[in-house]
Formats: sequence, C-alpha cells, structure tokens
Amino acid sequence: MQRIRYSRYLKSIIILLDLLVLAGVFILYFLNRNPDLVHDNDLMSQNLFSLLLLFSFWILLSGRTKIYNITRNLTYIVFVERVIVHFLLFIIGLILIRKVSNNQFFSSQLTWFSLYLFSVVIATKSIVYFIIRYLRSLGINHRNVMFLYENDSTETLKNILKERKEYGYKLFYYNSDEVNTDQLVDFWKSNGIHTLFIPTENPFPDHERDEIFRLAEAHKVHISLIPDITQNDYFFFDLGYIETQPVLNQGKYPLDFYSNFLLKRIFDVVFSILVLVLICSWLFPLIALLIKSSSKGSVFFVQKRYGFHEEVFNCIKFRTMIINEDSAIKTTEENDSRITRIGKFLRRTSLDEMPQFINVLKGEMSVVGPRPHMLAVDNFYKPKIGRYTLRSLANPGITGLAQVSGFRGDSGNVEVEMNKRILADAYYIRNWSFVLDIVIILKTIVLVIGGDKNAR
Repeated sequence: MQRIRYSRYLKSIIILLDLLVLAGVFILYFLNRNPDLVHDNDLMSQNLFSLLLLFSFWILLSGRTKIYNITRNLTYIVFVERVIVHFLLFIIGLILIRKVSNNQFFSSQLTWFSLYLFSVVIATKSIVYFIIRYLRSLGINHRNVMFLYENDSTETLKNILKERKEYGYKLFYYNSDEVNTDQLVDFWKSNGIHTLFIPTENPFPDHERDEIFRLAEAHKVHISLIPDITQNDYFFFDLGYIETQPVLNQGKYPLDFYSNFLLKRIFDVVFSILVLVLICSWLFPLIALLIKSSSKGSVFFVQKRYGFHEEVFNCIKFRTMIINEDSAIKTTEENDSRITRIGKFLRRTSLDEMPQFINVLKGEMSVVGPRPHMLAVDNFYKPKIGRYTLRSLANPGITGLAQVSGFRGDSGNVEVEMNKRILADAYYIRNWSFVLDIVIILKTIVLVIGGDKNAR
C-alpha cells in the first residue's frame, strides 16, 4: 500500500506561515505608523525590499538554529529555546545591517517592531506546536513503526510510544519468531511501515542483519537502533569524519563548553545567595528548633558524597533521622523507623536539602544536577549499570531531572528504578540548557509546596 509517510509538506507549511506572520506584522506595523505609505511609491519599494531581505535572512538563519527541525519527541522547552535563540540572532543581524544601511526601516523603529514581532511569532509558533501534537494524539499525521526482536530496552521505548500519543507513532506488531525476508517486506508494504526499531543486542547473525538493512534501504524503511546503556559505550561517543573515514569521537556535552559552565556557575551563586539571605536566614533557626525538640543529636547531618569527576565532598543536610550507625550504608525504605516525625515532613517537602545551598556557594554542588548518592550506593551500582559514572560529568544538584520526573525513593524493583534515574541523569548531561534548569527549579518549587509523595 503506497502512502506519503513523511511530513514533507508540514515543514513547508510552517515556513510559509512564519513568512506570512513576518509580512503581516511588518505591513500592519508600518502602515499604522505611516498611513501615507501606500501613496509613496519610492518608500513602498524601499520597504518591500526590506521585507524581502527579512524573508531571506530568516530562512538562512533557520539552517543554523534548526527551528524547522521539529522532531516528534521535541519538548516544548527545547522548542521555545530554539525560537528565542533564532529571534535574538535575527535581531542582532538586523542591527548589524542597520549600521551599514540608510534604509528607513533599518535606521529607526527597529526596537518596537522587534517586540511586536517576537510576541506574535512566539504565540503563533506555540499554537502551531500544540495543534500538531493534538492532531498526532488523535492519530492524524502518525508514523507507522514496528519492532524486530524485543528486550528490556525495546520494552521501555514501546511503553513511551504507547503513553505519549502526542508523539504520533502507531505501533504494528510483527508476529513471527523467525525472520522471513519476503514476509517482512510484505509486512512493510501492507502497513506502510516508516521506521523499524532494532535493539543493538539481538540474536540475528551477520548475514541476516545485513540483508534486513539492505531490504530496508531498498524499500525506504528507516532503521533506528536501540542501544542498551548497560552493555555498550554509545553514550560516550559522537560520529565524526576525517575526510571520508567515519570515526567515533568522545562526545562533548553542553557543560564542557566554558561559556555554558560560566553561565550555570553565575546563576548558582546568585540564586544561592538570594535563597540563603531571603529564606534560609529565618527558616534555618526555625527548622533547627524543631529538630532539637524532636530528637537528640546535631541539627545538621554531614555525609561524604561523590561530586564532580567523583571527587568526595561533605554534603550538608538537616538531620531527619535518629542517630544510628547505618546512616552511611543503608538507604531509607518505606515507613523507615529511623526517620523522626519532623524528619518525615522535611523529607516530603525536600526542606532537608536546603543547607546544600552552602555546598553550591563552595562550588561542590549546583542548584540543578544529578542528585548525589551515598558512597556505598554509588560503589554498588557503578559496576552494575552502564553509564552510571556519566553523572559525575556535572556538579551534583540540590534538585534534578530524575527527581522532578518522579524517579525518587525506592518503590518496587530498586535496580529498575535506579536505571530510570541514570537514564534521566544521562539525558540531562547530554541536553543541558539554561531553560531546562529553570523548568526543573519551577517543578521543584511545585513539589516543595505540594509535597513529594515519592520522598522517603
């Protein structure tokens, strides 16, 4: 069955819509401020040239900012971040053009025009983004996919595709224990399969795998490999080329770039000072009084944790347990008898972590990052879970993506839960952005106010 499987027209429609928005704002703004513009042919021609220049610059810039590379699993945070970066570069370009141009548009009114344009563009693109996701959740503009051989990694991905219907994936099941290439091709054709998911750890012999790849290429079926992070080093390498020879280079992550590191560090220091001065100055004495009145022992609990590049540091928390000898080797469990009454409240609201803003000021931690575990926990899981040490490529955080995603506490299979945390931490390391940090902080504030049911 032949069908158009690619969203080849969607991108063109979105680009055309952006240009219409650009033209609409341009025309309405300048007609409103220059009502006699339509009677001045010279000025009309001049502004028409300006509009064409805006179109060209906008399209050329999009190749760099990737605002039209809208993958199905693109989050709204990343989407907005790309639009903002694109718009800022767009305005910077217009300012530079203004410096060498005598055009009336480029020599005046650029600031107000930019503000109007940004407001309309961000609103329009956000509406389009959510309309597309809604339509895909209804099964419109879906992409037909199938899995060939399944394991734990494919099961995780399959569950994601089932739950996140707004991604627009429709799953087809190939019910055959042995791969018959003729039947496989017929299955692709009859169901209009676009993507074939294959785990990197599979039982196919080399010749059979090569044949599947050859047939997929011939029938325009896209193959996506699903790595098992516990069995390989895919997360450590990026594909590059030396002339025509492909090589795998150790990957650079966003925080490896000094400009990103500096931005994050400046934010950490400023944010921590504000929290310590405005909140902790009165909150610390109150919490200290409650801890002292509920049980014997010190107010603070200091424990060795692994930090950046696995350097050991002293992590500061409010004490939430009675004094016990197992605190450094035994994790908490549901209804843990060691936790005090006030300790339960501090843990549920994450207020026990507040002293760690001191660690942030010392440079040992960050406001957002992978949460530091006990040394015993790290030493236990490092040999068991691949990519575990990837967490140490950033400063540990007071809060993190795993925590706000619900991967906190020990519920059910502990090793499975830890795998989920490591996946979230690996995603954060590879996809860090300032906007992502802000969103995690806002989600954390919501959890602190409402209480985290997964806290132990």
